[in-house]
Amino acid sequence: MPHVDHRVLTDFAERMLARAGMEADKAEATAAILVEGDMIGHDTHGVGLLHWYLEALQDGSLAKAGSYDIVADRGSTFVWDGNLLPGAWLLTKALDQACERVAAHGIVAAAIRNCHHTCALSAFMRRVTERGYIVQISVSNPGAARVAPYGGTRPLLTPNPTAAGYPTSGDPILIDVSCSITTTTMTQTLAKRGEAFPQDWGLTATGEPTRDPREITERGGSMMPLGGVAKGHKGFGLALMVDLMGQGLSGKGRANTAPGTFAQSAFLQVMDPAFFAGLDAFTDQADWTAAACRDNPPAAWNKGAVRMPGDSAARKRRAALSGGVPVGEATWEKLSRDAERMGVAMPAPAA
Repeated sequence: MPHVDHRVLTDFAERMLARAGMEADKAEATAAILVEGDMIGHDTHGVGLLHWYLEALQDGSLAKAGSYDIVADRGSTFVWDGNLLPGAWLLTKALDQACERVAAHGIVAAAIRNCHHTCALSAFMRRVTERGYIVQISVSNPGAARVAPYGGTRPLLTPNPTAAGYPTSGDPILIDVSCSITTTTMTQTLAKRGEAFPQDWGLTATGEPTRDPREITERGGSMMPLGGVAKGHKGFGLALMVDLMGQGLSGKGRANTAPGTFAQSAFLQVMDPAFFAGLDAFTDQADWTAAACRDNPPAAWNKGAVRMPGDSAARKRRAALSGGVPVGEATWEKLSRDAERMGVAMPAPAA
């Protein structure tokens, strides 16, 4: 597997997007978030997405240039229409604006409608936690239906990822989960390979648990909400929260989105601990809780120590900074073909 210096890989991704017509600032932001996704181990949402983004730029489903429309702005809250611009650029701009305003308001929240793909949500966290702020982001796609409501059989919701980042005196705590047991990408990948889920993560069209992802991709089945048959009401409830915060507050959701449309709705919030008991007080509590979790005696099935959410991402990120970002062979081959077609030189692997 090739390893590429993160700066070289980011420059390559930026040049590929720019060559396909994406405006410079949007190519820069998108490349940075894609590579950050790879660096923290979210390779399904890293530079492997470049091929799809290039196709979307070509067919017009991903806007190349322009800006968002301001739907509402009241200082501590704002709503944008993203006009199908890159989700990485929209979320980056919105988070930066929220960080600029949070010192005056304590809490700043935003909703964005009509985003294109928003990449790995945890890839946005550090730009906020490194400023000593708390961040939350959630995203849904009102034009798609892949997860049935708990107890139902017809796909209605999407996996609805939700993420949060919390500052500590060391590595941030990063939580990034989907409200379904599995993801769309994993389901499609396993179906193409003819492989099965490790457990019953899906439902057939008649509501029977299944390990066959093709029941979902080809036969009208659905992905199970987090918690499965026994406790899926919990994942269902979380998915509803994500739907309503992003879609309800932005004014664009399932009620007024045509099925099959790809236009994500996002909700984000930035909080300044200084408006509460203070940043030091917050990090004291966060540090204590993180240490207590890591020091907890591991269960017999756990092969190592207890990890906090974000520990693995921090370890992989440090390794990528020092030894290069790993790029899977299949992704490398696909990027090589795209680069040759577009006349962009492939990056050299790290020494």
